[in-house]
Amino acid sequence: MSKTPGNSQPILVKRAVSLAGHAAAAPARVNQLRRSFRVRDGVALIVSNVIGAGIFTTPAIIARKVPEPGMMLALWLVGGCLALAGAMSYAQLGRRWPAAGGEYIYLARAYGPTAGFLSGWTSLIAGFSGAVAANAVGLVAYLGRYFPRLASEHGLFAINFYVGSFTVSPRALGAAFVILVFALLHARNIGAGKLTQNMLALFIVLIIGAFCIFGFTLGTGSWSHFHAVPFAWKPSNWLLAFLPIMFSYSGWNAACYISEEMYDTRRTIGPALLVGTCVVVALYVVLNALYLYAVPAAEIKNSLNVGDVAARALFGVGGNVIAPVMSAFTIIALLGCISAMTIAGPRVYFAMARDSAFIPSFAHTSARFGTPALAIALQACWSIVLVMTGSFEQILNYTGFTILLSSGAAAAGLFVARRRELRSQPKLWLGMIAPAIFVVACAAIVGNTVWGAPKTALLGCLLIAAGLPVFYWSRLRRPVPGHIAPAVDDEDQGLLPRSMPE
Repeated sequence: MSKTPGNSQPILVKRAVSLAGHAAAAPARVNQLRRSFRVRDGVALIVSNVIGAGIFTTPAIIARKVPEPGMMLALWLVGGCLALAGAMSYAQLGRRWPAAGGEYIYLARAYGPTAGFLSGWTSLIAGFSGAVAANAVGLVAYLGRYFPRLASEHGLFAINFYVGSFTVSPRALGAAFVILVFALLHARNIGAGKLTQNMLALFIVLIIGAFCIFGFTLGTGSWSHFHAVPFAWKPSNWLLAFLPIMFSYSGWNAACYISEEMYDTRRTIGPALLVGTCVVVALYVVLNALYLYAVPAAEIKNSLNVGDVAARALFGVGGNVIAPVMSAFTIIALLGCISAMTIAGPRVYFAMARDSAFIPSFAHTSARFGTPALAIALQACWSIVLVMTGSFEQILNYTGFTILLSSGAAAAGLFVARRRELRSQPKLWLGMIAPAIFVVACAAIVGNTVWGAPKTALLGCLLIAAGLPVFYWSRLRRPVPGHIAPAVDDEDQGLLPRSMPE
């Protein structure tokens, strides 16, 4: 062990004494998450959050809006480029504010705590909880092909309310069980939770990759299906088709929710977002090209499950052998989505509570496991309520447009946060091209959605605004200054390593 000149005390001992003195002088740090995620974990979270069973149903919706093969692929590619622009924007936001919470943090820092709360409240009532409920019900319904009693909707008992009913059925109980299993997994063992998440993401990539490779090399498709088809082109159809495409890509920002828990956040958040998004875009574009290689666009638009139709067309009788593989993919994809959202969503409510924008109790972390256990329990309970009442579909329909609205507003927050820098350093505008493109695209899609369904958008806004009393009550319970302080970065204080341990 080396020693300092003129002093017999070892350097490491001095450093330990110094840190111990610093820890003793500093106030106890509470409600903090532990750094335990690496780049690969962020990539796996994005892959699982984005890729779901919807990739088998969304192509049919696109084909009905834009039935020309080349334009269909162009839409998926453009949608992927917009997702990449969003990932580049969020990489800048994540480096600027390396704290848990995703859009909540970015909107709160750029526009104030009320804007951040509205985004986080939407995540709680619909964005994550509603999606978890929908995926859990979809999973049980799919398993009902093999276990019919499990997917039965026959009510065992029901409690009627003025606005609806609370119905307990085998399907609802099965979905609730799945939600609880993942909640317990991610609340009690972060290591096992990460391993489960990474394995599910790996299986998703391997199954899609194998399907595409064998489909193009051994399948009996035809390149003639890519020939142009005449149709009445309307710009509004493109915008309408973009909504399900961007919904299919939603989740590319999942790594931002765990940014506070990533080693060396400012250097790892960008690679996690960009690599994860690139993997998803590549898989989506190649898979949709395989669909067109297998069957014509006219047949795609009339398919309930394009994956099954493509498998039978490519492999003939062998398609019946491929069917179990596609079934396994659907099950794994749904499990991956539920798991990823159980990790990401509670970080939003945790960050809100820590900033006094939400009930303070949900900022507590498990002393033993270092997880936001109460926030995870909150999301699980609300998801189960949505399952039992069957209201998740309506809530998702009402608030679906706010996902893009929050993402676009968060990217626009970069311009707000960097306005002084942009004025003094014009060269910085080059780095703002991707955020500008993403903001304009989100505004166009959201505007077209609101114009086409103003009543639905209004109901969604009212549903979101209903959370404001909770916000003001939480602020009164634990008053804080009029602005939210920047997130504490442990790396800058020397309390955490700047590089990942071996």
